[in-house]
Amino acid sequence: MPNPSAAMLVIGDEILSGRTRDANMHHLAGRLTEHGIDLKEVRVVSDDADAIVAAVKALSAGYDHVFTSGGIGPTHDDITADCIARAFDDHIDIRKDAADLLAAHYAASGREFNAARQRMARIPDRATLIDNPVSVAPGFTLENVHVMAGVPSVFTAMVESVLPSLIGGAPLVSRTVRINRGEGDIAGPLGQLAQRYATLSFGSYPFVENGAYGANIVIRGTDVTQLDNATRALQDLFKEAS
Repeated sequence: MPNPSAAMLVIGDEILSGRTRDANMHHLAGRLTEHGIDLKEVRVVSDDADAIVAAVKALSAGYDHVFTSGGIGPTHDDITADCIARAFDDHIDIRKDAADLLAAHYAASGREFNAARQRMARIPDRATLIDNPVSVAPGFTLENVHVMAGVPSVFTAMVESVLPSLIGGAPLVSRTVRINRGEGDIAGPLGQLAQRYATLSFGSYPFVENGAYGANIVIRGTDVTQLDNATRALQDLFKEAS
């Protein structure tokens, strides 16, 4: 039985402008791999409501899980929550459970729970909250979409809050074999090996070192026995060059 599939939607003009480098995709990919959920696609969209809604609908229909990053803060351009509600035709407003969490947090720190901060309590009616142990403001899950903050420390914490509730499959394991030949020399035999072990994924990542060409061949799969057999076959195939 194949592992559950996932996609990620990264939201924010700051990512597309190059002003901010996204670290959340790397973290999510690693954690999903460990949990046995295959991350199949990542999209980046601007702070445009129509683009967000369209992407959410498409990814939700195509994958078992969707993880979003960004756009749930207190400023005017934080529109993700409203877009998720629109994508699933759900009502959204300040919700008491989220507002109570935030009100207590700001009261304890002596800060005002003002109108801007109340925006972070806007949650769709049918959503369930995602715990945020870093800064309290919750994310939420609506249908198969998990909506999380863009700040890396908060995103990481929210991923840890969500993962235990998700059913995963077999963890994806990888092996790497270094081949000291150019890709043009190894492409044919490597393709035949990939056909022989069709349940595994073979990736070729070329390099140039001291003027010589080579490639790191990465084999990925969930069946460790098959993975080890394929690795030995690859090493035998190119043993004089590895």
